[in-house]
Amino acid sequence: MANPRADTVSNGTLYSHEKESNTQDEKCTSNGVVKERQQNGNSHVYAKTIVESFEEPPLPTLVTTYMGYGIVTLFGYFRDFLRNSGLEKCNAAVEREEQKHFVPLYQDFENFYTRNLYMRIRDNWSRSICSAPGPLFNVMERVSDDYNWTFRFTGKVIKDVINIGSYNFLGLTNSWDESMRTVKDVLETYGTGVASTRQEMGTLDKHKELEDLLAKFLNVEAAMTFGMGFATNSTNIPVLVGKGCLILSDEMNHASIVLGARLSGATIRTFKHNNMQCLEKLLRDGIIYGQPRTHRAWKKILILVEGIYSMEGSIVNLPEIVALKKKYKAYLYIDEAHSIGSVGPTGRGIREYFGLDPEDIDVYMGTFTKSFGASGGYIAGKKDLVDYLRLNSHSAAYAVSMSPPVAEQIIRSLKLLMGLDGTTQGLQRLQQLAANTKYFRQSLKKMGFIIYGNDDAPVVPMLLYQPCKVAAFARHMLERKIGVVVVGFPATTLAEARARFCLSAAHTRQMLDTVLEAINELGDLLALRYSRQKKT
Repeated sequence: MANPRADTVSNGTLYSHEKESNTQDEKCTSNGVVKERQQNGNSHVYAKTIVESFEEPPLPTLVTTYMGYGIVTLFGYFRDFLRNSGLEKCNAAVEREEQKHFVPLYQDFENFYTRNLYMRIRDNWSRSICSAPGPLFNVMERVSDDYNWTFRFTGKVIKDVINIGSYNFLGLTNSWDESMRTVKDVLETYGTGVASTRQEMGTLDKHKELEDLLAKFLNVEAAMTFGMGFATNSTNIPVLVGKGCLILSDEMNHASIVLGARLSGATIRTFKHNNMQCLEKLLRDGIIYGQPRTHRAWKKILILVEGIYSMEGSIVNLPEIVALKKKYKAYLYIDEAHSIGSVGPTGRGIREYFGLDPEDIDVYMGTFTKSFGASGGYIAGKKDLVDYLRLNSHSAAYAVSMSPPVAEQIIRSLKLLMGLDGTTQGLQRLQQLAANTKYFRQSLKKMGFIIYGNDDAPVVPMLLYQPCKVAAFARHMLERKIGVVVVGFPATTLAEARARFCLSAAHTRQMLDTVLEAINELGDLLALRYSRQKKT
């Protein structure tokens, strides 16, 4: 997932911004192998202490990982030579002969990684399923006759695969049951689509009902919903900031945040992940020095963070960020795509998790694609903010409104969490998710695997490092009827490929034990136990 790695971007133009080397408050072993951030605030006392593990691998593992990429790169150049010489067929996109004098449409070198590494292991991604993505799902079997350039389906179905990769946190993405009766009724009444934008004829009473209920759930004045989660960030951040504004973005932020920040035309400066010293330095420098060249004061300073970071499994240090935001009079925008409905005593996200005041955050953003078993996103906060977005948001003006059955599914999920359905199922699901998360994370650590992130985050990254092991791990897990998500460069740094597990309230202890047993076997088969911590 692309991150804003450049130091600074000013209206699309890169320029160097010197930054001092800052280190976080860390508890480290003497050999520097295990790092744990324990941030309980130096000047502020909070009930919740952040403890996150980002253990470093043994040096030989890193050396062999880079050697593996180096060898593959050499073979890639050799194969490119064979393709250019006509000795090997090139299946990649190339320019037509009659367009040889045109400016190249395809950047050949930029596709080097895709041609020569990704294609070798492409069979581990974009698999097709043919059932509801619940705790168990069915996968369509496919094979390739040209080394993963194309695939064909065999007609066979791999049934009852344990789904440990979908963002089905509360287990609400199931096939039909009687609790979905209201969704069916809305489908019969409203149909499937709206065929208009929110600013034209696309605002239904269901949208108003959803937004009122969402505002009540988040304990804010107002909320506005959008039909696509990615576009909620990418089309609304440019409405809030522009030229003459400063964006301070966590280096691990999602691609939708990065795109929205770049489209805004504001100056972007990134701070090290969850590093409060680095963030405070950027805030201080922004206020002292102002805008480049003119040194005028910034019109606005906006801090962009996520609640739970989907690649790291870490939780934002919200209390310290709120303290810095208040100290330097900045604005705070938080993306709760992975945290809303999954953390907090009643599922209200990171703010509730830390017990902070709702007004401590200026802009709440979240999606309905994870915990709610639906699609779309929202922006919430002060009524003035939401009213401004209703008039100026590109999504409100140009994007089609949310489908009515989808809106009803979200309403149903919110009522479940709020107890308005007359049951305690929402609370029970949250408690089950928390129990599954702790059990799964602790079990992997005891087995000797390197696990990133916070013990309360239902996203669990397990480090694999070497690209050959990424492919082997996914293939062996599917052979055991377990569906996993594996992630590598450029979604992660080159040497930090990983498997990413997502826990669900719908997972039974038996399912988790089956997955853990398979991981334990592959830990020996593929030599994945990199942790230097004591194993049990």
